[in-house]
Amino acid sequence: MDDPTSRSRFRPEATSKPREISVTLHVNGEQRTLAVAPWTTLLDALRDRLHLNGTKKGCDHGQCGACTVLIEGRRVNACLTLAVMKDGAHITTIEGLSADGALHPLQQAFIDHDAFQCGYCTPGQICSAAGLLAEGKAKTADEIRELMSGNICRCGAYPNIVAAIQQAMGAMGSKS
Repeated sequence: MDDPTSRSRFRPEATSKPREISVTLHVNGEQRTLAVAPWTTLLDALRDRLHLNGTKKGCDHGQCGACTVLIEGRRVNACLTLAVMKDGAHITTIEGLSADGALHPLQQAFIDHDAFQCGYCTPGQICSAAGLLAEGKAKTADEIRELMSGNICRCGAYPNIVAAIQQAMGAMGSKS
């Protein structure tokens, strides 16, 4: 028969805290080190630990795109990414797109084209659009719509979003 006291040593104490892991993230050009539980999403680390609240929590299932950030320049749903998986990564959030007090061309284009209504999806839309422009695959409005399909706007500002991306595409293309 098993000794009941021997089994208890394998059960965690009710008051024990989960083991945290040290993670270094390069967020918006700044190195940040934090301790997180292994299951902490990048979204929660950005919002709750680094207080970068521009990135939004929408569905928390990777279906709406409100949490889109750029990791090494690529579009990623932060709600589906564990922070510990991105140790050492370079991450850009909506707060990191502007430079020297000047709006990113996409941010300005979204204003120019009124490409938002409630604004909740806007940070994810803009980060996704920045990744889209960096990819260089979209040349037409139909291609923009297809490649932005992972970002949902519940208000239906899609025509204005496409127009804003086209404006930014032109502005950024003329700078190169």
